[in-house]
Amino acid sequence: MTAQDTARRVTKRRARTRANLLDAAFAVFAAKGFGRVSIEEVCEAAGYSRGAFYSNFATLDELFFALYQERADLIAAQVADALALDGPDLDVPASVDRVTEVLLLDVDWLLVKTDFLVHAARDPAVAHALLDHRTRLREAIADRLFRARGHTELPAVLGDADGAARAVVAAYDGVTTQLLLDKDVDAARTWLGQLLTALLTDGSGTPA
Repeated sequence: MTAQDTARRVTKRRARTRANLLDAAFAVFAAKGFGRVSIEEVCEAAGYSRGAFYSNFATLDELFFALYQERADLIAAQVADALALDGPDLDVPASVDRVTEVLLLDVDWLLVKTDFLVHAARDPAVAHALLDHRTRLREAIADRLFRARGHTELPAVLGDADGAARAVVAAYDGVTTQLLLDKDVDAARTWLGQLLTALLTDGSGTPA
């Protein structure tokens, strides 16, 4: 085995260790909440030693940030993909169904995201990362609405595509607050779908 092969195996093993630590941390943070979890608990859940942890992350805060960034990037991509399926014509009800399916599948993610929001409120650097994610998510929605503007007219009260995207994100924030309390994913998905359809159309399910 060459030195290059050895280095490649080490790199793959480290990437796998890092991924396993992130997966374990997600489960532990969702169950107990950030601030109530120790490095030892994350290591135990992942089946690794503290040495494995410190070879990938300097602190629990760094792991938490990496975990949030990974999940946030995935969800932003999923939303963009869900909105891209209609081509130039935007089928608003169908797109709303796809987006609510993506956004509301995982209550554990909402718990971790809420922890991150509280953490960010007390740390400007973390707040910047959260704002960056929210901006990218909003821009993905706004871009899709903008490209469909010749085929789908938005209600005038929303203004431009960016205004409509902000309304979509605000609606999501409101509905998921209730979801965190009652854990009723089906009801939240239904309510969000109705709310977004009313926002983006004349309320009948057809473009305004």
